[in-house]
Amino acid sequence: MGATRTPRGKWIEEGLRALAAGGPEAVRIEALAQSLGVSKGGFYGYFRNREALLTEMLDTWEHEVAESVIEYVESGGGDARTRLVRLFGLVADTAEGPVRGVSADIAVRDWARRDAAVAERLRRVDNRRMDYLRSLFSSFCPDDDEVEVRCLLAVSVRIGNHFYAADNGTRSREEVMELIRQRLLA
Repeated sequence: MGATRTPRGKWIEEGLRALAAGGPEAVRIEALAQSLGVSKGGFYGYFRNREALLTEMLDTWEHEVAESVIEYVESGGGDARTRLVRLFGLVADTAEGPVRGVSADIAVRDWARRDAAVAERLRRVDNRRMDYLRSLFSSFCPDDDEVEVRCLLAVSVRIGNHFYAADNGTRSREEVMELIRQRLLA
């Protein structure tokens, strides 16, 4: 009976975890193998080299944070407000997941500052997100300027909330986030 092989997806998931924790420099084959509790030999059964893994990690990240999210939101049906509520809930629920989590998103954004190919991929993802938000907000908000403001606010809150450290007066962060959701859906 042969040894059980670590699935390709586990290498990618662990790579994304390492990326979120320490940037692209933290994505090292030896360290990933150690985290997975396997030898690094299995890595080469799936990937030519580290660059191939990094590309597949970005492919996975891109699909999960854009297309998979949109497919999930759309699959539940409902009007645009209902879909936005579903989207906002999903984003809140996956705040720290290995792929959709904001930590991986922030790590990719940081990486994009130093790598033009990653920057282009990030631009594509952000444009896809904004296009989807525009399609939803424009169905109940006839003013194009207002649609653009709501889209940018929604994305900015998603990203910026991770960095925000101030108190919210007498309200909890969750209460303020709910007020933001209500304002965006008005």
